[in-house]
Amino acid sequence: MRSSISSTLLAVFLFTGCCQEIKREVEENSLGQPEVLTFTSKPAPEWTALMERTSGWFGADGIYSIPLDGVEDQSVEGKQTLFIFSDTYIGEVENNVPRPNNIMVNNSVAWMTGVKPLKSAISFEFCTDMEGRPTSYFAPTNKKNNDDEYFWLGDGFINHKKNNALYLFAYHVHKTGPNVFDFLATNVSILKIKNPTPQGIRTYEQIPTNLGFVHPSYGRVYFGSGIFVNTKKAKAPYPDGYVYIYGIAEGKKSLLAARTKPENFEHFNKWTFWNGTGWVKGVKNIAPITDGISNELSVTPIEDGRYLLTFTVMGISDKIGMKVGSSPVGPFGETNEVYTCPEYRDRGLLPYNAKAHFHLSKPGELLVSYNTITLDFWNDIQRDASIYHPRFVWVTYR
Repeated sequence: MRSSISSTLLAVFLFTGCCQEIKREVEENSLGQPEVLTFTSKPAPEWTALMERTSGWFGADGIYSIPLDGVEDQSVEGKQTLFIFSDTYIGEVENNVPRPNNIMVNNSVAWMTGVKPLKSAISFEFCTDMEGRPTSYFAPTNKKNNDDEYFWLGDGFINHKKNNALYLFAYHVHKTGPNVFDFLATNVSILKIKNPTPQGIRTYEQIPTNLGFVHPSYGRVYFGSGIFVNTKKAKAPYPDGYVYIYGIAEGKKSLLAARTKPENFEHFNKWTFWNGTGWVKGVKNIAPITDGISNELSVTPIEDGRYLLTFTVMGISDKIGMKVGSSPVGPFGETNEVYTCPEYRDRGLLPYNAKAHFHLSKPGELLVSYNTITLDFWNDIQRDASIYHPRFVWVTYR
């Protein structure tokens, strides 16, 4: 989610540096594995080009990728992927300039076949109303909804224990002022889509939760920032049978975690939460795992039994960070700034919400996306459509 801006957070925009291939080393003393990882990064222009469009869907953020078989294997030909986006622009673009009467909706999707970034293999889609006007696929109507709220989408997964239904996190968001960062996320709902296909995605159930609240010590909290399905059926390399659900505490941009068995996903009284030393019941018993992360993120396993936490440093900055952990809840080591996004230096754009896309990657290499925006976004997007679509990089680790 786009983060609130403060004077402290604005300071992270002042990072400089080239976007050439770089290396970082991290020390890690866990599980008897090699103690040093080396990271090498470079742009992935073939994937970025996939998101550059001039008709219909032409820009969005909030990108998550979900394998529709629920299996996080890699380099599988014919793999079906659902991309979900949050705020999305629909219209026609000429010479990078949106034509008049373009419109923003709050969420959209794309369907892709295979793991190669071919424009012939992906279809971007948005919902329309009875008059054919673009509208959001998902809108809050459950008992926790307040007037003038809309859904910002978090992560999702296919639940093999629930007849392969798709579950998506959805934040209740409302505007608080005229500027791009004038909004507030309050409650969190879960969307259940029994038939996750282009025809079936419009039919869904809304499940209200207690996963969005204000914590007395950590500030505003919400879960759904990332999901790691650590099950044998999902082909996790070291499965323990749990689904890990990550959240954020806004006070220090802190990582939080919950977990549950897939069959209990709708039974929140059976969820447990990481309290710093173990798993306990009661969402308010959370404790931060690490600080300085972004509102959207990913936790992915690597071959030697460790885990990579991928995020934008401090929520909004030109640095993509990775931390190495010994379990899905760490402890995570120091932040490795693995990539410097050139858009801030070259164009004054603000990068945010970096995350890895494991099933679209290869062993030893992660495909990582990030979004960009501006402080004067409502005006800037009408002059330049290219400021608002996902960008991609490759991060190699060894």
